[in-house]
Amino acid sequence: MAMVETVRGPVDSAALERTYMHEHIFVLTPDVQQNYPGEWGDEDARIADAVDKLGALSAQGVRTIVDPTVIGLGRYIPRIQRVAEQLPDLNIVVATGCYTYEEVPFFFHHRGPALNEAAGTEVPDPRVDMFVGDIEDGIAGTGVKAGLLKCAIDQQGLTPGVERVMRAVAKAHLRTGTPITVHTHPGSHTGSEVKRVLCDEEGVDPGRVVLGHSGDTTDVDHLGELAEAGFVLGMDRFGINLETTFEARAETVVEMCRRGYADRRVLSQDASCYIDWIDPAVMPLLPQWHYLHIADEVLPYLERRGVTEKQIETMLVDVPRRYFEADAKG
Repeated sequence: MAMVETVRGPVDSAALERTYMHEHIFVLTPDVQQNYPGEWGDEDARIADAVDKLGALSAQGVRTIVDPTVIGLGRYIPRIQRVAEQLPDLNIVVATGCYTYEEVPFFFHHRGPALNEAAGTEVPDPRVDMFVGDIEDGIAGTGVKAGLLKCAIDQQGLTPGVERVMRAVAKAHLRTGTPITVHTHPGSHTGSEVKRVLCDEEGVDPGRVVLGHSGDTTDVDHLGELAEAGFVLGMDRFGINLETTFEARAETVVEMCRRGYADRRVLSQDASCYIDWIDPAVMPLLPQWHYLHIADEVLPYLERRGVTEKQIETMLVDVPRRYFEADAKG
């Protein structure tokens, strides 16, 4: 067993139990929220709403959610602490890292490797120490330690900014042993770029990496290649059915189980209590995109299609526990 950092402190990995590996609580744009606070509304009401929604999830038997909200997604740990203290039966694991599809945030434009040419030498990326500090010392004086690292690569591919973040995440991982989740775009086969940079070049064990949003494709041959390479595949956008369907997502899971890859996958919804990236008027177009969708609709469908209780237990309990228990500290 191993100790896993949560918002309320470390817990034994055996206590994680049923785990959703990619759920946000709040996804926000801080500059907008700070300057136009009417959009957010009442803080206490938002906290109460989050407690209600996550309490309903906990009542379904989910004991842990992993919240990969980092720089670029509006991470603010004091707000998450307020939610967590009212949900004693739910573990919340938070992340450190940086979310971008193209350039690094402007704060980093003229720091670290951006100065290599002017300095005539390799300048360390300050984010490595920032990420390590979040893991070892806690985030922004809250005492809450990050339990995983997060970066992203989307259909724009491996831009210089994306590559820089990815390598900083790899270096922080190798110093701490903390596992990694990567937002990917499987239709563009960006998992292959993750393998090249994180694993082949930086030395990260693919078993410590979740390739998020792998369920956005039905190309099971490609997913099988990534599973064979050792990655954990995040089938983690159940309920987001604008460019695909519920059945397509579910049948991909069914086929991957049939091919023997239940032990390389995790399930989740990428849901949130509130996300300001989307006009609230659009949300009715996504009626299944909420925390209760997996238990209410996905699991019954999988079982009707022949996925066994043991395979479901593997995806929801065994694989998350193994992901956090492994130690790749360099």
